[in-house]
Amino acid sequence: MSTPASDTTSLADPIRRSGLWRQLKRYPLVPLTILMLVLIIPAIFADLIAPYDPYQSHLRNRLAPPVFWGGSWEFILGTDRLGRDILSRIMHGARYALAISLVGIFLGAILGTFLGLLAGYRCGWTDIIVMRLVDISFALPSVLLALALAAVYGPSFQAVILVVVFVLWASFARQVRAETLSLRERDFVARARVVGCGHTRILFRHILPNVVNTVVVMATLQIGVVVLLEATLSFLGIGIPRPTPAWGLLVADGRQLVVSAWWISFFPGMAILFTVLSINLLGDWLRDRLDPKLRQV
Repeated sequence: MSTPASDTTSLADPIRRSGLWRQLKRYPLVPLTILMLVLIIPAIFADLIAPYDPYQSHLRNRLAPPVFWGGSWEFILGTDRLGRDILSRIMHGARYALAISLVGIFLGAILGTFLGLLAGYRCGWTDIIVMRLVDISFALPSVLLALALAAVYGPSFQAVILVVVFVLWASFARQVRAETLSLRERDFVARARVVGCGHTRILFRHILPNVVNTVVVMATLQIGVVVLLEATLSFLGIGIPRPTPAWGLLVADGRQLVVSAWWISFFPGMAILFTVLSINLLGDWLRDRLDPKLRQV
């Protein structure tokens, strides 16, 4: 009995999608180009390439549509309710997304890697205490912590960094601890003990280099998580304060005008989408290249 065409198509779609994903991971130039155009270049050169100041209002052109929707080339992606250029605000918003990602992931990776090494190498009470802290970190919602920090200090860049570090360090600690438990039983560690190496030297000279690849891949994949987290907190009003052009705030500014002025929320949302997608593709490609088992497969 023949299979209906619609059923065949529906069955083939996941295969095609997975095949496309594998092709994109195999050739990282495409996601890297998207990431450069959407996040990195605008973040670094926003002051030079942005058409307008992100805070400058053009009240005569408020709620101007994009150029392909009947607007003019003066405002390529349109303007918001205050007449501020959407393209300029997206470019400057990339700077905050990149800064929060780099600082938050750097601090979270250092803290999590250090605690993970200690827990996996020393075991005993050190391992128990660190793992209970990891459980607490996973149990507490990040939005609740952000609300508490916003109530005490108000929405700020520093509060977002603290939330990012709180969310990320536990993942690094758990993964590094699991690899350290395996590495500490290897022959090269036993030989280091025999020749008289101290615990600090064994940790940072013999074990740490073997977990760096994992930390790098995790850090790359976490950039997308941080971008989404920052956008979520800013959207809820507990992240980056107004009138800073953070991507989450740009999406929030247009939520009440999504029918009449859809471009206010649409283009910042697409910037978030392309950034997270590109980061995930690059992270998967990097994992395939750094993991010997996946490289052999």
